[in-house]
Amino acid sequence: MKTMVIIVHPDLQSSRVNQAFAKELSKHKDLCVRGLYEDYADWQIDVEKEQLLLLQYDRIVFQFPLYWYSCPPLLKKWFDDVLTYGWAFGPGADNLKGKQFIVATTAGGTEKAYRSGGDNGFTISELLKPIQATITKCNGIFLPAFVTYDANQGTEAYLAQEAARYTEHIQASMYALIH
Repeated sequence: MKTMVIIVHPDLQSSRVNQAFAKELSKHKDLCVRGLYEDYADWQIDVEKEQLLLLQYDRIVFQFPLYWYSCPPLLKKWFDDVLTYGWAFGPGADNLKGKQFIVATTAGGTEKAYRSGGDNGFTISELLKPIQATITKCNGIFLPAFVTYDANQGTEAYLAQEAARYTEHIQASMYALIH
């Protein structure tokens, strides 16, 4: 299975956890890893290039820090620009049909904070529903998300453990992820 990981972090150099993930991903030569903020520092997304890349991969992973209970703004722009009517959704638009998508996100808060009644009031699953709805609208398969909590407080050992768990998750079979 061909997998592309799109790292979407506005300041990757300041993120210990996302750097740990990227370092672990670099050990896996079978993964295509890209940085959206590095590719589009000017925010001018090359829609044709992005659509061609999507066609080349079976699984697409969006790796990002949870930003105000959502994704970073450049990823939202990417969704708006790239996943167009007639190409990604709408009559006859089946370019993403059957493609697998995974969200890999990091949260500074604890897992207990992200539950009904917790400090944040919602689960990560609830907060990711708009992305799930987008992927589903585009005929993609939204697989279970990967989440690392306590990203800001994690020790180096914890971050290394989470990075290894992350790469296992995104390389697992669809069957293993949903059963």
